[in-house]
Amino acid sequence: MTDHWVRLELDVAAFDEERCAPYVRTCQAAGLRLTTLAELGDTPEHRRALYELNKECSADIPERGEFFSYEEFVRRRFDDPSYDPRGVVLALDGEAWVGMAATSRHSTFAMNEMTGVRAAYRGRGVSLAMKTYGMAFVRECGLPTVRTIHHPANASAIAMNRRMGFVDAVT
Repeated sequence: MTDHWVRLELDVAAFDEERCAPYVRTCQAAGLRLTTLAELGDTPEHRRALYELNKECSADIPERGEFFSYEEFVRRRFDDPSYDPRGVVLALDGEAWVGMAATSRHSTFAMNEMTGVRAAYRGRGVSLAMKTYGMAFVRECGLPTVRTIHHPANASAIAMNRRMGFVDAVT
């Protein structure tokens, strides 16, 4: 596995929401609904659906390896103190879950844990729309920075974050 991850961060105060808002409107015009796990209901059934979506989308991450078991996912995602269902944005096409963007809350920053879109919905700006929608959660939490980490071969995810205004993190 690589030891040279791409670490990016976004200054929440400098985030230009209007520049990214067209992605939200485009998704909505295409019939997709953006919501959060908190709004939809943080139920056992929805947690299982999130697991399945995350597992499917994670398969495209370079060098990802085998995905967690459901039990491990629960421990790492839902049992972690940084988890908040308001930070899990979902893109829905009718009742079908087609995308997810999970952001966790830490003491001094938010962390974009995973953003993924089912293959048939890629290339439509769904990732940007979900992450833009999720900025409301970050602002509610009063956090000044959003961080994310990517494998250097994950060029599409890196480019998507840069379009949002993420820059290389100062280490």
